[in-house]
Amino acid sequence: MVIFGASGDLAARKLLPALYNLGRTNLLPREFAILGFAKDEISEEAYREKVRANMREYAGAPADCSTCDWLANQSYYMTGDFRSQDDFAKLKGKIAEIEALHHTGGNVFYYLATLPQFFSEIVKQLGEQCLTQQDETHWRRVIIEKPFGSDLESAKTLNREIGQVLRENQIYRIDHYLGKETVQNILVFRFANGIFEPIWNRRYIDHVQITVAETLGVERRGGYYDKAGCLRDMIPNHILQLFSLTAMEPPISFQADAVRDEQSKVLHAITPIAPEEVLTKAVRGQYGEGKIASEGSEETLPAYRAEPFVDPNSGTETFVALKLAIDNWRWAGVPFYIRTGKRLPKRTTEIVIQFRRAPLVLFRDTPVDKLTPNLLVMRIQPDEGISLQFGAKIPGAHVKVGSVTMDFQYTDYFGAEPSTGYERLLYDCMIGDATLFQRADMVEAGWCVVEPVLDVWRALPARSFPNYAAGTWGPKEADELMKRDGRQWRTE
Repeated sequence: MVIFGASGDLAARKLLPALYNLGRTNLLPREFAILGFAKDEISEEAYREKVRANMREYAGAPADCSTCDWLANQSYYMTGDFRSQDDFAKLKGKIAEIEALHHTGGNVFYYLATLPQFFSEIVKQLGEQCLTQQDETHWRRVIIEKPFGSDLESAKTLNREIGQVLRENQIYRIDHYLGKETVQNILVFRFANGIFEPIWNRRYIDHVQITVAETLGVERRGGYYDKAGCLRDMIPNHILQLFSLTAMEPPISFQADAVRDEQSKVLHAITPIAPEEVLTKAVRGQYGEGKIASEGSEETLPAYRAEPFVDPNSGTETFVALKLAIDNWRWAGVPFYIRTGKRLPKRTTEIVIQFRRAPLVLFRDTPVDKLTPNLLVMRIQPDEGISLQFGAKIPGAHVKVGSVTMDFQYTDYFGAEPSTGYERLLYDCMIGDATLFQRADMVEAGWCVVEPVLDVWRALPARSFPNYAAGTWGPKEADELMKRDGRQWRTE
């Protein structure tokens, strides 16, 4: 595994801990080796100590850890410039040296844990050194982090440029959300249970909500985030992946392209938001100063414009809500409401399926004046699980209906395994399973969904920012988006 940007935060906090978790569960071959490549001047011994330290700090590895020692001893490092042909020639020699030492069989995967502007350049340099060539005896693959482009045109350009060097089956566009168990369980839940798939359509479902809420602000990412914004950062990748898995048709198999074919069809079936509809179907917000309860006292949270590396007059959105529709037979007339934002009251990622209400006519001679709709909630994080809310009679002489919940939590049934969300994805790349990675057409379809909104928001800068207090559920316009349809967000 060659890690470009090996001295950065992503490698330290996610990649090395994920490799540790794979190693301690015997999912790495004994011939496995790591080669770090970055601009920082670090000796190989210092890098090995960094590998050990990162695994202890971010994966909870014990001080006396044989897996840490093994991975550290299998780790190598070289200082290099992503634009230097000479450094990539040295990289080629270093890879050959490690292959001979550890008998890795010529199988290499490259992880681009770098700034997005280097993605195309690194792939080009690898191609020029013939480091992406594969045959029947060995493989070469490249994992590319998000963001994959900043709009539709840049995504197409990036696809075209890396496509000149790599085949599509060598490209693994990663989204760490898809490493979470409940995301993968969406397919099993839908297609392995005969009670849900027959009602997974417009006849029985009233609407779908997808929420990705974060309590944190932008932290140290202000420089990147102020240029990208919430819409670009979250919708085309994380949220539309959840969207497509929820709404896709049954694939003919669980082979990678069979699943991704159906995801792609759904993304292409999303009705584009017309420019004149953006004001009624899209909401943006930016958090101002707010307060949140913390250990018996109130903590003051700074406004987005006061965060480090953020323009004090920034017009960048930190909250987005959208109303989307799918133009196909299964979902015609069923709205999909999406919201995501920073500095919200609770950290949660969930998919809510609200079913149509049962007719009230049966209860016309009882005190029941309305029936609570059934809700199916798939919680992606932090407490992964699935709950089903339905009505039951409250004990007593009169017919009264109360809402009860059946709740399944992963930890209760299967225990808790330490995870960064990257373990499954790194392992899948090594075994050549691309099911949980985005394909070129999926990336471009995702940008097609957000492009009309981006265009309008660029042309009409927000005048009301900041428009929600940190620690609240976003601007009031997001609530109105649903109230106009007689619905409301789930906030439990």
